[in-house]
Amino acid sequence: MNLNILYRGELSSCNYDCPYCPFAKHWESQQELDADQRHLDRFCTWVEQSEIASLGIFFTPWGEALVRRWYQEAIVRLSRVPHVNKVAIQTNLSSRLNWLAEADRSKVALWCTFHPGQTTVSSFLRQCAHLDELGVRYSVGCVGLREHIEAIEELRSRLSPAVYVWVNADENLVDYYDNQLVEKFTSIDPHFPTNNTHHSSLGQPCRTGQTVISVDGQGNIRRCHFVKQIIGNIYDPDFLSVLKPRPCPNMTCSCHIGYVHLERLNLDQIYGQGILERIPAEWSNRK
Repeated sequence: MNLNILYRGELSSCNYDCPYCPFAKHWESQQELDADQRHLDRFCTWVEQSEIASLGIFFTPWGEALVRRWYQEAIVRLSRVPHVNKVAIQTNLSSRLNWLAEADRSKVALWCTFHPGQTTVSSFLRQCAHLDELGVRYSVGCVGLREHIEAIEELRSRLSPAVYVWVNADENLVDYYDNQLVEKFTSIDPHFPTNNTHHSSLGQPCRTGQTVISVDGQGNIRRCHFVKQIIGNIYDPDFLSVLKPRPCPNMTCSCHIGYVHLERLNLDQIYGQGILERIPAEWSNRK
């Protein structure tokens, strides 16, 4: 069996303060941080002891996790588990990266978001160059705002063509993306029109809840981050029995980590083995 897990623990703080960011602006107490670390350790132990043939782990924190030592250690630890095929994480790429040298870098991948106003293009590119030196796979992207076009274009032009640069549409902006802006962002990210769509999903078959699940710090299973219903818990011995095909209960799906699993979109064929870290298969052979 192949199972991809989107893990989101209690961590909800970030060292950036982007005005467009949906992540919570919160600084945890030491008690909350200790709980997050304890839950992550339990999750890693469960992964190590799991009898599932092939596991992919994708950390999608409400904030920035790589500034926390225990997430760095978790990625190194999980990368060394034989039945783990991929360990990926969303990050603003602001933390130190030397710790990655201790990981099995053939299994590690980063989904890196560039935040204009929080860092410079040059500083961000230095971090990308470090990933290149370490041999770590990564994608790079940014929220598609008019005021950031020049920075995104500079980022694209200075990165290797082998690096996929994605652009996220800001879902909170109504009638913002006119034809000219869509064309501009599509020239940078050919898959921008897919992201700039609220995909009809009600009753549609989706791989979430069957081969892809969302897991919180308590081990509770939801089919994805966007459906609140708890369907089981990974720490229950028979949790695999809850994994089955389910139609989507939501009217639409507009976030990449959700709609990428809608079966009718066939995006698994586009992203292939890079589906967790958001790297289309066609980019793997670019130079």
